[in-house]
Amino acid sequence: QVQLVESGGGLVQPGASLILSCSTTGIDFRRYTMNWYRQGPGRQRDLVAIIAPGGLTTYAGFVKGRFNISRDTITKTVYLQMNSLKPEDTGVYYCNAGGKDSGMWGQGTQVTVSS
Repeated sequence: QVQLVESGGGLVQPGASLILSCSTTGIDFRRYTMNWYRQGPGRQRDLVAIIAPGGLTTYAGFVKGRFNISRDTITKTVYLQMNSLKPEDTGVYYCNAGGKDSGMWGQGTQVTVSS
């Protein structure tokens, strides 16, 4: 069974950092492009970062230079290191395997950036 489980969200002040984790089971992790999406209040779900099986990464412009996506083949886990967080980064962050139409999503983890 496919399972993607996010963790690491929380309430932080502007300028703080968080690391989100996505633990995966039931997929051939080494063969899947892994993605982070987020959905802010009243907003659409937007792509945040991508990491391909070979390690190539892509970032949305609004996080480039602040966020870093990585993957660990041994633990089958994908991470999102978030630095210099802004209030507009607030939202539910979702882990995805294989793209937005794959149907393989985690349950989401809430990130709130507020003073």
